[in-house]
Amino acid sequence: MPTRIRLQRKGKKGRPYYHVVVADQRAPRDGKYIERIGAYDPNRNPALVEVDRDKALAWLQKGAQPSDTARAILSYTGVLYKNHLQGGVAKGAFDQAEADRRFEVWLNEKKGKVEAKRSRLAEEAGKAYQERVAVETKKSHDRADALTAKLAAESAAAATAEAAAPEAGESAAEGEAPATGGEAPAQE
Repeated sequence: MPTRIRLQRKGKKGRPYYHVVVADQRAPRDGKYIERIGAYDPNRNPALVEVDRDKALAWLQKGAQPSDTARAILSYTGVLYKNHLQGGVAKGAFDQAEADRRFEVWLNEKKGKVEAKRSRLAEEAGKAYQERVAVETKKSHDRADALTAKLAAESAAAATAEAAAPEAGESAAEGEAPATGGEAPAQE
């Protein structure tokens, strides 16, 4: 029976996640499978990839062929590299201890890269948040300054109007007094 290591789609419309499964190559994509060996969630950044390395390696050594995407996932998790190292051990190029040491070195480098990406993404998200807060704070201060300037202009205009109103009243009173004074002498 030809077996494939491939993805089985799960999740909602537009938000997929996948199970990494070993299935008969003739079975439908989301149909019956032999064994589930991992999970893949592309909705996260970095993507969540969980694979049982021992089961995946056993199936590869039994002859299961990975699909293109499953091959990329197995490469990302180091299963293909471990399979390659096991081939070197079988040929006598080096011993099992050397293969394990090489795999541990590779695995530590890979974990370091993933952690560096996570920390960089968290730092960028923090910076973006701080920038958004700074922009909103600046807008708020600009609006407050504009409102203060508008209120000050209205207060100055009101004060000018009040100052002009008594002067107009005094000049009107002065204008009436001579007019009355002018009429009074005319009556005599």
